[in-house]
Amino acid sequence: MARNTQHIDRILEVAGDPGAAARSRLAASWRRSLTHHGIDPGQGGQVRRLETQALAERLDRSEAMVRVATPRIDALYQLVGSSGCGVLLTDDKGVVLDVRVGAGDQDVFQRWGLARGCDWSEASEGTNGIGTCIAEARRVTIHRDEHFRVQNIEMSCMDAPIFGADGSLIGALDVSSARADQTEAFNRLIAAQVAQTARQIEVDHFRASFPKARIIVADSDASEAAMLLAVDQDDIVLGATRGARKVFGLSASGPIAALPASDLFGREDDRTGFEKAERAAVVRALARAQGNVSEAARGLGIGRATLYRRMKRLGLGDGGADLSQE
Repeated sequence: MARNTQHIDRILEVAGDPGAAARSRLAASWRRSLTHHGIDPGQGGQVRRLETQALAERLDRSEAMVRVATPRIDALYQLVGSSGCGVLLTDDKGVVLDVRVGAGDQDVFQRWGLARGCDWSEASEGTNGIGTCIAEARRVTIHRDEHFRVQNIEMSCMDAPIFGADGSLIGALDVSSARADQTEAFNRLIAAQVAQTARQIEVDHFRASFPKARIIVADSDASEAAMLLAVDQDDIVLGATRGARKVFGLSASGPIAALPASDLFGREDDRTGFEKAERAAVVRALARAQGNVSEAARGLGIGRATLYRRMKRLGLGDGGADLSQE
């Protein structure tokens, strides 16, 4: 009881100090929980659960994300499940849509509300891994007494946001544990794996959203964000992940104004737009024909002599290039 009282007093002191909120993200979340959401850190009670129909509607809206996430959360659970951790997938409001937890931990997770249909938004539970991750749209780890409500201070939660094909937040991936001996160092290892898995889900969701497009991967191992572009057959960008939008200066979310992918990559030369398009078409036709000019001309619907003239004008086939004529 003394520990609970100390936690409540600490929360009220820090959350009531605007200066502390300005200096610390955790304190800012505590302050939101207290002043904006009106939550009492000492109040008990069960985590709010959605009715069956309401949960079914949320599952239907998030069906595409859940479908691509399923094999990824299965794989993550294989890595962390033996240490007493559970893996949870939520929608963009913090409602749990899917859970992986060991049989021996089922009762504990159910009692704590780490189950399908439970609402872990900040508005419902105050500072917690899922809700704070969604509220701030970033990776978070909330370790034990960093939670706002005293009834949640035995948990450690590692979370990462999941962004959709239009750049908007569509969910969160959570690993939670009730082990008393779980250290902050171990939490950091799990948090890194959670972030990587969330990124994989984002990539899979993006690819599934543009099944007929060419996907250009523009990221690197050093970047946490997935950076992908979806491009059509005319080199027009159809979509971009949140990471790509940030890197290329595109709108943070929503539809993307039509523009050539080559413009994003800074491929400029002295040719006009029509010359670039013509050159690209000729190069593609030659590549498909494996350098056979006659076959390439047939593919373009023009005569071989016409194609030769265009190739000369475009600077193709010069310098002793090996192009078959037959």
